[in-house]
Amino acid sequence: MLFADIGLSDELLRAVTEAGYTEPTPIQEQAIPPVLMMKDIIGIAQTGTGKTASFVLPMIDILAQGRARARMPRSLILEPTRELAAQVAENFEKYGKYSNLSMALLIGGVSMGDQVKALEKGVDVLIATPGRLMDLFGRGNILLTGCDLLVIDEADRMLDMGFIPDIEEICTKLPAQRQTLLFSATMPPPIKKLADKFLTSPKYIEVARPATANKNIEQHLVNVTPQKKRDMLKKLLLAEQVETGIIFSNRKTTVRDLNKSLARDGFRTGEIHGDIDQATRQAQLDMFKKGEINLLVASDVAARGLDIKGVSHVFNYDAPWHPDDYVHRIGRTGRAGAKGKAFTFVTKADEEAIANIEKLIGHKIERMGGQLAERGATDKDGKAEIPKAGHEPKKPEGRPAKDTVQKTGKAASKAKVKKPKTAAGKHMADDGTDDGWNGPLPDFLNVSFGG
Repeated sequence: MLFADIGLSDELLRAVTEAGYTEPTPIQEQAIPPVLMMKDIIGIAQTGTGKTASFVLPMIDILAQGRARARMPRSLILEPTRELAAQVAENFEKYGKYSNLSMALLIGGVSMGDQVKALEKGVDVLIATPGRLMDLFGRGNILLTGCDLLVIDEADRMLDMGFIPDIEEICTKLPAQRQTLLFSATMPPPIKKLADKFLTSPKYIEVARPATANKNIEQHLVNVTPQKKRDMLKKLLLAEQVETGIIFSNRKTTVRDLNKSLARDGFRTGEIHGDIDQATRQAQLDMFKKGEINLLVASDVAARGLDIKGVSHVFNYDAPWHPDDYVHRIGRTGRAGAKGKAFTFVTKADEEAIANIEKLIGHKIERMGGQLAERGATDKDGKAEIPKAGHEPKKPEGRPAKDTVQKTGKAASKAKVKKPKTAAGKHMADDGTDDGWNGPLPDFLNVSFGG
């Protein structure tokens, strides 16, 4: 099926074609026709499926007729984060360039002044995060009585962030007779309850089993102690020759410290997390998209919905606390049919979280522990090389010799350090705890980094 077959206007088809698209994704193919027919819908789709366009495109045609009034938006799109809201706004600009529609973006972290001015002129499309919307509504800057179309995007993320009470209050301020579109990657009971309360005879669309991981993503678990995480990440970045990667951590302080450490070692990195103001966050994302930096260290603020082309790798420096977050994090790679790789660092404390992730996605994730160590080698340029999973490790021949390692352009010889072993033959970390590696330590694991 082509976009031309699903009822979009000629002006909109022209914009879609110029953007490089001719065929809709499954969620777009199934959602756009009923939206154009003014039906309520529930769309269950994992990240990276083209979900945003499945509501942006029909909204542009629906809103083509009519006129906006001051402080009374004609439609409202609710997003859980500033980044997602900004991305939806970019989609409207791209696909709506031949439509005479006005738009306002209401997000925190920026001045209210320009937002209030846009609302006073009247907007066809209002894209907002719940907090800023409620703030401006309380100040009397917005009237929602003229809003005939509501989109609740990333509903399960809204639930995780505690926005459901705000969404329920917002829904009560909109006209009872309206069209409501709800999109979510999963359908936990509170979201189903929300849908039952505020949607009318919705069409249910599901294009993938909830919380399944993209099959184009090669997934690995990496056994490591907390003390070894930073060095292991740097060695993986070199071994994998990462072109564009996102590194996720659970804590903002870790994001800051890790970004500084990577930068000191010559990696081109940036960072985004909740403590950075919106202008800086957007600047970091723009640099990442343009290739000015190729590694982005991020908290989960970046995990959902960001459509950044060409991300080759995702690294979970910290195993995510919630299983659903794993799916959304690794979904930053392997998009639009491309291949991707995801590495998740696992300490002993993470085993329960990993078991929950594997239960959610329905299969075991390959572990790179002892095998990774036995396969470790150095390529002709002196870079750490980690053989691909699935190959049998080569048996060590004779006693390991000293290895010459290239660091900062100078050759440096390092002798093997003999470490104590447990009864099972596993190497021990410097603090006496099991470091998760079996067999002889490969030379590349003795590379040291500053920071």
